[in-house]
Amino acid sequence: MIRWAVIFFIIAIVAAIFGFGGIAAGAVGIAKILFFIFIVLFLISLIGGLMRR
Repeated sequence: MIRWAVIFFIIAIVAAIFGFGGIAAGAVGIAKILFFIFIVLFLISLIGGLMRR
């Protein structure tokens, strides 16, 4: 589960770099939404993984 969260987090960071950098000006809103969604998913997975131990 943490592996998927890390993968989606990296995808969100790449989307955010393209969106925030002005390369794809139309994707800024989508990149911001994905970025924050995947940060939340990453944190939930991280906390869940730590609680299992």
